[in-house]
Amino acid sequence: MTSLLKIQEPSAQPPKHRASLKAFLELGFRPLYICGACWAIAAVLLWVFTPQLLNGVMAGVFWHAHEMFWGFIAAITVGFLLTATNNWTGMNPLSGAALATLVLLWVIARLGFLLPGFNAFFIASMADLLFIGVAALAIGRCLRARQSRHNYPLVGLLLGMAAANASYLYACWQQLDYATVMHHFFTGMLCMTVIALLIARRVIPFFASRALSHLTLDRHTRSGQVQATLAALGILFWVFDLNPWAALFLFAAGLLTFWHVIAWKPGSVLGTPLLWILYLGYLGLGLGLWAAAFYAMGWTVRLSWPVHMLGMAGFGALIIGMITRTALGHTGRPLVADSSMVWSYGLVFAAIALRLTALSASAHPLPWLHASATCWVLAFAVYLWRFAPWLVRPRADQRSGKPVPIQRPPQ
Repeated sequence: MTSLLKIQEPSAQPPKHRASLKAFLELGFRPLYICGACWAIAAVLLWVFTPQLLNGVMAGVFWHAHEMFWGFIAAITVGFLLTATNNWTGMNPLSGAALATLVLLWVIARLGFLLPGFNAFFIASMADLLFIGVAALAIGRCLRARQSRHNYPLVGLLLGMAAANASYLYACWQQLDYATVMHHFFTGMLCMTVIALLIARRVIPFFASRALSHLTLDRHTRSGQVQATLAALGILFWVFDLNPWAALFLFAAGLLTFWHVIAWKPGSVLGTPLLWILYLGYLGLGLGLWAAAFYAMGWTVRLSWPVHMLGMAGFGALIIGMITRTALGHTGRPLVADSSMVWSYGLVFAAIALRLTALSASAHPLPWLHASATCWVLAFAVYLWRFAPWLVRPRADQRSGKPVPIQRPPQ
């Protein structure tokens, strides 16, 4: 079975190491998980509690939508894919100064979008597009060198996210109407949904089989290919405003998502937080695809429903689970969620429930929104408190300054 991540099991008593810039810039997940988690906190605090500070060209809800997706979610996704590519191919796409430059592009974009004036907006836009484009090219170079053809679609989807980002930024620059701007935004979200489906369908059975010896799960490769094709067709019809067809394909892709969850025996993982958080995130993607189908059919008049179902119940849950599980493995620590990690999972789901309640509230939604934002901020603050000290240090099972060899998974 081709695995997305090959995790080294940690030693029983890992030695202590000091913080190291070399270790910090060794693999993409280290700086970008920290950047993404910090921005998950800062972007929500700015949008919910101090919106008067958002004075850039892309202000208000347009800034919020862009920064939660192409700021927060994109940072985590790129960090994960850079690290996973190292395991797929045995080639590290970016490290050291090159990785630092990529992170700097991401930081310039985040700061530039906060500043007023078209010059700041232009610089931020270029940096943001280069961030995804450079990452996609670096990943694609490694995949091509190792002929990892079954992973090529991920590069195309990353470039699709970049193209949707360019369209979104251009629409904001031209100050086009809300419907047009958000159409480009949701196109990018749907591209990210396909990436998340492809990744989650690989790692969930692998992680579950590794954690529970009695559990052997199928990756459902053929149905997964059908699922990705259906979702891609849904995106294509969505782009060209053929909404009834888009709804049909998105609904069918969501149906296969639910079937995968059932086939993966969810009852078997209830006692393993590192697994059930991923199951719930995958289920959230299915619900988000159905919400998108309902919106395309006109049965849901507010785009906020599919956006928050995909963005929070889908991406949010998967992200908090993945940045926990993969960071534990890649820093050489036991693959067990402690109480702080479980608390962060619970806070994310509280944030999801409260945000959906705010969308449903016909009167006085603000208290629900504030409560949701508070839970979200606390969840990622707890993550940083636990993981940031580990992400800036060498692997816990690395001894005598020598790196731990990585066993390359079969292709």
